[in-house]
Amino acid sequence: MTFRKGIYIVPTNRWYIERTVWLIAGLVLIAGTGLAALVDPRWVLMIVAVGLVSVNVSLTGFCPIGNALRLFGFTPMLGRPGPTPGNLYFMQTDRWYLERRIYLAVGINISIASVLVLAHSPWWLLFTGFVGVAMVWFAATGFCIMANGLYWLGAEPRLAPLSKAGCGAAGAASREIPARG
Repeated sequence: MTFRKGIYIVPTNRWYIERTVWLIAGLVLIAGTGLAALVDPRWVLMIVAVGLVSVNVSLTGFCPIGNALRLFGFTPMLGRPGPTPGNLYFMQTDRWYLERRIYLAVGINISIASVLVLAHSPWWLLFTGFVGVAMVWFAATGFCIMANGLYWLGAEPRLAPLSKAGCGAAGAASREIPARG
């Protein structure tokens, strides 16, 4: 991997499946965190569910929420091209691109933090709440702390910046803001 400079921002010109999934997952994390903190710690199982689905999406490409959104007319930017079994939505899994790595890292981190909430300390809910807020921010603005960290370390995004690949998946492009200096 080669180190990069600049800021990586995913497309926010429309609500595609993956962006909407990030928003829904973030809202579920915030709700689960709040309920676990204020009502009953077992609500942390909501967070575990989001984590396990996220890991599943990164490994298999199958996203139950993405399929529901597809029924409502949303279109994918990271979906597999061509027909899929049962005409279902599957995220591309041909290589470990940046966005796929985010699904895996988020899923593992929030699942571990959820177990730590029950086994160690409720203060771990601060982490899951932070991740939830970061996912909502990511969906709203296209900017993600983890995506930029992976981008700077050289992970290749599937939603490629205009300046490098011409256009990203499904003809849309993300923005890359060059570093100064």
